[in-house]
Amino acid sequence: MPDSDGKGLEVPQGASDHAPHDHGHHHGHNHGVGVTDERRIAWAFFIIFSFMIVELIGGLAAGSLALLADAGHMVSDTVALGMSWAALRLGKRGADAERSYGYKRFEVLVAFVNGCTLFVIAGWIIYEAIRRFTAPVEVLGGTMLAVAIAGLLANFVAFLVLSGNRENLNIRSAWLHVLGDLLGFVVAIIAAGIILATGWSPIDPLLSVVVAVLILRSAYQIVKSSAHILVEGVPPGLDLNAVRADLSTALPEVADVHHVHAWCLTAEQPLVTLHVRCKPGADPTAIVPAINRRLKERFGIAHSTVQVDPPDCEDENHQGVRDPID
Repeated sequence: MPDSDGKGLEVPQGASDHAPHDHGHHHGHNHGVGVTDERRIAWAFFIIFSFMIVELIGGLAAGSLALLADAGHMVSDTVALGMSWAALRLGKRGADAERSYGYKRFEVLVAFVNGCTLFVIAGWIIYEAIRRFTAPVEVLGGTMLAVAIAGLLANFVAFLVLSGNRENLNIRSAWLHVLGDLLGFVVAIIAAGIILATGWSPIDPLLSVVVAVLILRSAYQIVKSSAHILVEGVPPGLDLNAVRADLSTALPEVADVHHVHAWCLTAEQPLVTLHVRCKPGADPTAIVPAINRRLKERFGIAHSTVQVDPPDCEDENHQGVRDPID
C-alpha cells in the first residue's frame, strides 16, 4: 500500500486492516515574507541581467577575457535567480492528481541543469585562456577597468537587495551567486590595474582562469547537492541508524523500528517514512504522534509517515531478508 507521500512502502499482507498509518505534518507559512522574497529575487534578477548585457558588450569592446568570463558567470547567475523566482512562484501551486508534491522539485531540477551549464562555461573560459596565452590579444585596460567598477557597484546593490532574508534556501543560494560575481569583478579590476600600470596583458587570461576555478567549485557543489536530492538520497547530516536508535531509546513503547527511508523534496524539506512495532500493552494510536514529535524536535523532520505493524508481522524484515538500514 503506497503512502500518501507517493513512496511505496512494503506493507505486510493483511496488516492494512489493523495497522495504524499516519503522517506528521508541520507547516509554517509566512506569506508576507514570501512576497518580499519574490520582490528581492525579481529586483536582483533585473540588476544582474541588465549589467550582464553591459559587461558582455564591454568585454568584447575591451578585448578582456576576464570580463567575458565573468559575463559568462553572470549568465548562470541570471538563470539561478530566474530559477529561484520561478520556484517561489510555482511553489505556491498546490498538489494535484499528477503532482502529489506540487511543484517544489522544480527548483532542484533547474539547479542541476544550471550546475551542468556552469561546467560548460568554465570549460570555455579555460580553453579561451589557453588560446590567448599562445596568441595574445590586446586588452584595453581603461575600458576594462570602467566596466569592472560599474559591475562591482551593480552587484553590490544586488548583494544588498538579497541580504534581508538568508534563511530561505533560494534567497541564500542567489546571495551566494551574487557574492561570487563580486569576487569576479574584484579580479577584473586587479587585472585592469596591472595592465594599465605595466602593460602586461597575459594577466587577463591568467586571472580569468581563477574565475573559471571559482565557477567550477560552485558548479560541483550545485550538481552534487541537486543530484543527491534527485536520486532520493538521505538528507545530509541525517544518520538513519541514529534515528532508529533514538526512537527506540526515547520512546519506551517502541519495540522495533525498521523500513526507515528518508529523502528530500527540496534541500529545506526532509521527509521520513518508517515502520514500528509496539511493545506489549502499548497504545499504537499514541505512538504515531509521539514519533512524529520526536522526529521534529530531535532531527528537524517536519513531515513523517509512520506505520505501526502488528506484533506477529511476517514481512521480509522478520524473515531474515533485511534492508541495509534495517
